[in-house]
Amino acid sequence: MSEETKLLEAVKKLREVSTEKKRNFNQTVDLIINLKDFDVRREAFNIFIQLPHKAKEKKITGFLEKDSTLVNTIKKEEFPKYKEKKDIKKLIKEYDFFIANAKLMPTVATAFGRVLGPVGKMPSPQLGIVPNEEEAVMKKLIEKINLTVRVRVKEPSIKIPIGKEDLSDEEIVENALTVYHKILENLPRKQDNIRNVKIKFTMSKPIKTEI
Repeated sequence: MSEETKLLEAVKKLREVSTEKKRNFNQTVDLIINLKDFDVRREAFNIFIQLPHKAKEKKITGFLEKDSTLVNTIKKEEFPKYKEKKDIKKLIKEYDFFIANAKLMPTVATAFGRVLGPVGKMPSPQLGIVPNEEEAVMKKLIEKINLTVRVRVKEPSIKIPIGKEDLSDEEIVENALTVYHKILENLPRKQDNIRNVKIKFTMSKPIKTEI
């Protein structure tokens, strides 16, 4: 039985279980990869994975030179408003992702880095820094962000949101396999680092899948 078929069976089972108690919101689909023989304190793991289908619409704010109609904007002259850590922490709770104009990055790092850095939300050259604020450039980055998940391993169990339940079964499977294989590729001992794989909805119990 192929990986796709095994995972598809798990998704169908998950939907069956979910219909027993209908939720009145569009649940997130989480892929859970439990690790073994992986020292989270010594082995750094921090990657971005682009999905074939949108995982979720992220709330984005930008450190920009001028106001944007596409994202909430914090301009350079407004940076002093966030001199207290508690004010930056409010931003962290409110927004999923931060982007920045490349010209402002030194100032952004000074003003926000001490708080955004440790939680992995600093605008990154990998995903989050724009060379200019032209609408086409901004739209392209936002689209990419909404198709991307970041995986940072801090404990032996990784939970990654890979989509919403209103995706088709096949789209969920495509996203799940994209994430699984990218993580597998970056693990030091590949398959030997994986204990098991499960999939769940926000309010459901995890379903184990043999992939």
